[in-house]
Amino acid sequence: MSFRCGIVGLPNVGKSTIFNALSKAKAEASNYPFCTIDPNKGIVTIPDPRLDALTEIYKPGKTTSNTMEFYDIAGLVAGASEGEGLGNQFLGHIKEVEAILHVVRCFDDGDIVHVAGKVDPIADIEVIDTELCLKDLDTMSARYNKTEKLARAGEKEAKELMPVYEKIKKALEDGLTLRRLELSEDEQRLIKDMNFLTIKPVLYCCNVAEKDLPDGGPLVKLVEKRAAEEGAEIVVISGKVESELAELSEEEQKEFLAQLNLSESGLNKLIRAGYKLLSLITYFTAGEKEVRAWTIRKGTKAPGAAGVIHSDFERGFIRAEVMNWKDLVTLRSQAAVKEKGLLRIEGKEYTVNDGDVMLFRFNV
Repeated sequence: MSFRCGIVGLPNVGKSTIFNALSKAKAEASNYPFCTIDPNKGIVTIPDPRLDALTEIYKPGKTTSNTMEFYDIAGLVAGASEGEGLGNQFLGHIKEVEAILHVVRCFDDGDIVHVAGKVDPIADIEVIDTELCLKDLDTMSARYNKTEKLARAGEKEAKELMPVYEKIKKALEDGLTLRRLELSEDEQRLIKDMNFLTIKPVLYCCNVAEKDLPDGGPLVKLVEKRAAEEGAEIVVISGKVESELAELSEEEQKEFLAQLNLSESGLNKLIRAGYKLLSLITYFTAGEKEVRAWTIRKGTKAPGAAGVIHSDFERGFIRAEVMNWKDLVTLRSQAAVKEKGLLRIEGKEYTVNDGDVMLFRFNV
């Protein structure tokens, strides 16, 4: 399971610069709007010290990390939902992702033009939210009109759907993103097939000047307040710094970060915030052939975790042999973990924990 994240924002906020740095891809980054014509995709290997520790023990033929996919969506402007700028085609690309990484400009630079003429992160956020709401409203209106006709004709299912559709339609008409609307699990289930853009969880990425690291300046405080209001996550990154880091070796990166009094890169902060936003955790499988990290949702039961490897594992699940990664690293072998009584046999109701090392038993 790969975490897919669409990068959105106004032109010239640093989207493509950050995308290039994070994925080491080669999207064009220029000082004018619409330089990115097609959505650029970058796949990033997620660093995990636990995976490294397990690899050192098993010395496997192969080590496989989790990955994060970034999609760099062209800069949106006011009117994009109606085709302004490069318009609707880019809004459609956002439907492919699990979460939205909204890059917000929180730095002032006279050499980099702001599309609105001034740096105002909250105004920028509202422009993007408005365009996404309008796109969702188009989707909702088409379904609403069709369902309303069926409801008038007496169709029972349509009558049940109309109150939910009315609630959604009104919120969007009022410019309220659906992630800020309190929807029950049943309501969310009823609208899931419409794949609304504004219901996707958002991670605000504040692009700041190097001098404002690590916490950002006063503009970041405004974004923090906005994020808190809607339950979003926030990270502070300098696109310039991340670009420089991307060109350095691992050892040079550590030295550079130390010079800036930073404990980690922006990529690591993004990954942690993204996992928290989507309630993701990691479990491991380990052996001489391969040590591998797997991403699952928090709260996943053992059979569901097995199903991430292969659907046959879930269908034929018998039990799971489970160790904590710390115990395995400390004791250096599965046999030693078992001898200490720290290897557990878990059944179908076991909820997988972050950092579990698992071996699944199943019937073919």
